[in-house]
Amino acid sequence: MTGKLLAAILTLLILSQTVILAQPAAESLTPAQFAQLSRDLSESGGYFDTDNLISNEASYLHVLGRMREMGVSGGAFIGVGPDQSFSYIAQIRPRIAFMVDIRRDNLLQHLFYKALFDLSRQRIEFLCLLFGRPLPGNLVEWESRPVTELAAYIQKTPGQNRLFDESRAAIRKRLGEMGMNLSSEDLATIERIHGEFFTEGIDLRFTSHNRAPRSYYPTYRDLIVEKDLTGREGSFLAREESFQVLKSLEGKNLVVPVVGNLAGEKALKAIGGYLRSRDLVVSALYTSNVEYYLMRGDEFERFGWNVSSLPRGAKSVLIRSYFSNSWGRSHPMSVSGYYSTQLLTRLETFVTEFTAGGFRGYTDVVSKGLLPLR
Repeated sequence: MTGKLLAAILTLLILSQTVILAQPAAESLTPAQFAQLSRDLSESGGYFDTDNLISNEASYLHVLGRMREMGVSGGAFIGVGPDQSFSYIAQIRPRIAFMVDIRRDNLLQHLFYKALFDLSRQRIEFLCLLFGRPLPGNLVEWESRPVTELAAYIQKTPGQNRLFDESRAAIRKRLGEMGMNLSSEDLATIERIHGEFFTEGIDLRFTSHNRAPRSYYPTYRDLIVEKDLTGREGSFLAREESFQVLKSLEGKNLVVPVVGNLAGEKALKAIGGYLRSRDLVVSALYTSNVEYYLMRGDEFERFGWNVSSLPRGAKSVLIRSYFSNSWGRSHPMSVSGYYSTQLLTRLETFVTEFTAGGFRGYTDVVSKGLLPLR
């Protein structure tokens, strides 16, 4: 296929997702608009063999320093997985964010988090509601405490069944106000997710179905106290200001969960069309290691065209994760002591390489066009 033909196809793909009459980006969505947007963008769900309650990427913050240098901010964020994307959002401060995952359970977990943000005034209250712990005294003082002290409080404080039951009831009530028409099965799934946090506490780890747990997977505590490569704590719970960025976006219904396959026929292209109609570009697309599975399943080409259809700018980036067992060896950019490696590339670089046919295998995906992180 010639370069001109590829460019023509790409142009048609972009135009097909464009709404002719542009609308201003919403400052907030009503509950009804939020629920409708989530439904309109979603496609049929699928199966994945992990219970992604938390991330297994200890390196997830390693891209933040370079992204600050590049001035990656605003626009729209698109990410996968549970709450690791919150830390990217806290730094980027997008106008709107979309959490896309093939598992409906992930959408339900994000609704659970949305309820927690709505119910929590500050970081320590969020953690106490999440883990069923009593609030400490002098909450104002806790706003300036380092995240290590918040983690230590949750670690040493026993959970209380009464508090868990009370928070579960408050969350169920809040879920009923979101307009999402959740089934009894959906609510049971959310309560199961909450129960895992209560039972396992801050030592909760990522788990896979039918596979032994990995000792090198980080705990929830590890993830929230992690630092970027400049030595700065970077999780959304590291500072009160970062938490409030998420709380504000969630309160405005601007963190929209979507069920979708990144290589699917609808979700990612529909998000691109929505953003283009509002003159927004993608500031960051976070894919974790989804490309590894798409390449194995012969879906990578559809993914590439979907990404190519997204509106982007000069500072737009793609964040991905690499695991040593995916390539059979450590990545050249791996950081000592970390099983996962975070990789960063410009979105335009990815599209240029993809349309030129440069990704012939996963090795190409995780080695071409990468930005140095330090």
